[in-house]
Formats: sequence, C-alpha cells, structure tokens
Amino acid sequence: MNLFIIGVGYTAGRLITSHAGDFSQISGTVRSAERRAQLATLDIDLFDRGAASPAVLAKAASADVILISAPPGPAGDDVLDTFAVAITDGAARRVIYLSTIGVYGDHGGEWIDEDTAALPELDRTASRLAVERRWRELLGDRLAVLRLAGIYGPGRNALIELRRGRARRIVKPGQVFNRIHADDIAHAIMGAIAIDRGGIWNICDDEPAPPQDVIAYAAKLMGIAPPPEQPFETAELSPMARSFYASNRRVRNARMKHELGVTLTYPTYRAGLDALWQAGDGRI
Repeated sequence: MNLFIIGVGYTAGRLITSHAGDFSQISGTVRSAERRAQLATLDIDLFDRGAASPAVLAKAASADVILISAPPGPAGDDVLDTFAVAITDGAARRVIYLSTIGVYGDHGGEWIDEDTAALPELDRTASRLAVERRWRELLGDRLAVLRLAGIYGPGRNALIELRRGRARRIVKPGQVFNRIHADDIAHAIMGAIAIDRGGIWNICDDEPAPPQDVIAYAAKLMGIAPPPEQPFETAELSPMARSFYASNRRVRNARMKHELGVTLTYPTYRAGLDALWQAGDGRI
C-alpha cells in the first residue's frame, strides 16, 4: 500500500512512527528544508505556496492512499488548488482529510456528534469547512474527513509547557475542550484506510475537560505547584489564543469507535499524561 502525505507535520509523523510497516512506500511533501532533512529516510519533497513539480504530482496521482494534513492558509487552500486534478483523476481509493472539530462552532457546552450542523464562527474554521466540502464534491465516497480535537502527544503536551515555564491556568467557567493523543489519531487514520467507504468522523477522547484541570494534573505528576488560576476575562492572550475559548462543546466519538474500530489507547487526558510522564516528557 503506497501512502502519499501532503504536509508531513507532527500528526503525520506520529502515523509514520507507529504504522510505517503497514505501507510499502511512504512519500509526501513538507514546507521547509529543515523538516525535509529530519525525514531523510523517506521520499519527501518540498511544497510551500506554489506549483508542485510534475514529479510530485505524479506521486500523488499514483498513490493508493493520500493523507492531507496541511491546513488552508489565509488566502485559500494551496493543496486543493495544486493537487485537485492529480488526486481526483489519480489512483487513490481513499483520501483522508484532517480537519478540526472547530467547524462545529459554539454549542454552549452541549454534547454534539457528526450529525450536528457545522456552524463555524471563525475565518480559519470556515475555511476548513469549505475545503472539506470541496473535496467531497470532487471525491465523493473516496473521501474520509477526520475532524480532530486538540492534539497532544510526545514533545507537545502540558508537561512540556510546565517544564518550559509557559503553562497557564486560564479559567473560563463552564468551558471544556476535547483532546486527542496523536497516536490515537494514527489509529483512526488506519481505520479510515481500512473501511470500505468515506464519511465524516470526530476524532477525540472520551472526556471533555476544563483546560485548567489538565495543567493541574500535569503539575501533580511532576510534583510541582501549578501556576495560579487566571480569569479568562482579564488574562493577557493573543487573538489566536483567545479565539480557542470562543467555542464550548462536548464532542461524542461513538462513530469513530464503532465504524473505524478505534479503541483509544488514551481515552482521557490523565491516561495520556500518565504515559507521557512515564516516557520522560517534562523531566529535566
């Protein structure tokens, strides 16, 4: 099985780490020469805001499975503009698009699932939804859309942020987030490859929780005092950071489990942080 990845970033890198043996060939694109050097053992090309070379388009067209992990930019989606013809007319039986649960917008902390209408409130999530819809128009049942919750995993988690002195406990009463460990995303991608149809699936953990609780639990594992709580209303946050608090929802993942066959290795943030701490994340 030949896999082509557009945007071999953190999440796709975890897929390669845990499932490289399931593919006969892995190739793809990255945006920087530095990232390409990190992936020197793979067949990786550069693609950043421009026309792809004929060789890169040929790889996309001949792949059995394509994973699109690069988000649209402020001016549009270069991936869609550049690769649409090669992918649509190509050999791939399954195209997997990594999207975000942010497309649902705000639901006041209520439970939602894949049948809930997507009503994005931010420009970047509206762009994601528009790209999802365009790929569905082009690919139909060949497309699997995975809407991801907040991603964490090795090297990218609350333990690391605490050790670096960057963690904050911002409190907005009633606010909760779902999360998902990057290795569980990899399991979901493999499930989407194996299933015999396309669709939309929420990829998230079992326990939406307040963000300040995650920081407090990580601090407990490390045996340190957590940073003081800060009210959301008065906290100094960048516009991007503040925008993450604009939507409040609890996301169900039953369809992911039943249809993609995913058994979460890390069903809660506590399970994920426990494993990361034991593996050495956040230690001096």
